[in-house]
Amino acid sequence: MTEQYKLQDIERPNLYRETFPYTEFPKVIFDGVEVPMENPKDIWITDTTFRDGQQARPPYTPEQVLRIYDFLHEIDGGTGLIRQCEFFLYSKKDQKAVELCKARGYKYPEVTGWIRAVAADFRFVKELGLAETGILTSASDYHVFLKLKRTRAQALQDYLDIVKAALDNGVNPRCHFEDVTRADYAGFILPFAQELMKLSQQYKRPVKMRLCDTLGFGLPFPGVALPRSVPKLVNGLRKIGVPGEWLEWHGHNDLHKVEVNAAAAWLYGCCAANCAIFGMGERTGNPPLEALVIEHAQLRGTNPKINYAAITELYNYAQKELSFGIPANYPLVGRDFNVTRAGIHADGLLKNEEIYNCFDTLKLLKRPAGVAITDKSGAAGIKHYIEQKFVIDIPKHDPRVGYIKDKIDVEYAAERASAISDDEMDRWIREAFGATLPPLR
Repeated sequence: MTEQYKLQDIERPNLYRETFPYTEFPKVIFDGVEVPMENPKDIWITDTTFRDGQQARPPYTPEQVLRIYDFLHEIDGGTGLIRQCEFFLYSKKDQKAVELCKARGYKYPEVTGWIRAVAADFRFVKELGLAETGILTSASDYHVFLKLKRTRAQALQDYLDIVKAALDNGVNPRCHFEDVTRADYAGFILPFAQELMKLSQQYKRPVKMRLCDTLGFGLPFPGVALPRSVPKLVNGLRKIGVPGEWLEWHGHNDLHKVEVNAAAAWLYGCCAANCAIFGMGERTGNPPLEALVIEHAQLRGTNPKINYAAITELYNYAQKELSFGIPANYPLVGRDFNVTRAGIHADGLLKNEEIYNCFDTLKLLKRPAGVAITDKSGAAGIKHYIEQKFVIDIPKHDPRVGYIKDKIDVEYAAERASAISDDEMDRWIREAFGATLPPLR
């Protein structure tokens, strides 16, 4: 029989000061207790680009939302990997975006909503014909006591009332346990989850639960104590009978653990990991969609139906049309993510690309491995640059390569610090090759 947890309706908030002193950095506390991995048979991604992602930038136009939604569908390839997207529903622009995306008729990603814990908001869900909506159900005492000015018992009743309203309206609720990594697990989270499971049984409908690591406090390490332990947050809910298919992880990157925490949630029994394109979300952002697509491939194998190369197309669109400032060295999509600068690395790349490229980026992402030119690139780097750009094979000691290397050496002898630009390289290549310049690839 599953252990029953009773709400602990305390008078003062439990702020876990031993873990979150605030005037110092948060503490990593180990209790020495490890829980077993529970790697689900099926794991997938949900997307918050059109909800949390819009809290980090000017709102997308409905047409931009539709184009991004199309890209997500292209990447998914009909597999159900990118299973759902969530949308704001309040403004006319939000509603138009929902209508445009729904009109596509895609099975994946499914269009879902997000509302406050206010019964009146269900009219937006019903008017737009959505089967599921997220509901903000703040979980920690920081939010219950300090923000909402409620007791735990009052907050719990408020949340249960709104979930009932969803079920009465024929809508599947998805409860967003805001700030779960600072919440009292046994005293609030588990009793709340058990009450939700009772409602699910009563209405014979799923009631999903999203674990929101609102400030990025989650930790993936075995043996870490609650409330920061991702493994224990997921494991405890699974032990009281919450299906893994009803659990979803939503992280933030405040402490640089956003992607690994999402992967840990998967590995300990949570089927869904929430993300946004290129990690674009409130403050430090959410798990990057492209990172979780590749993480999924590492855990479950490369799927020929998934269009990994569409990630690169989405990146090009975001750079050109959405003014995303993605750093050049950003993993998987940044301009230089598979570009090597060191001469010895370039030499290795020429001998065998696998030496300095983490996977076949040309085949999988339509991104050939490249070499950026600096004083460390040497003749090998120059040769590789030319061969990558032009239809030509040249020896490493070709005098034309030597001519370009001399130009580069002069620049760095004058104490230049930056890399050589493509424009400079192209000019020197034209000078070196003259009328024999080969055609571009």
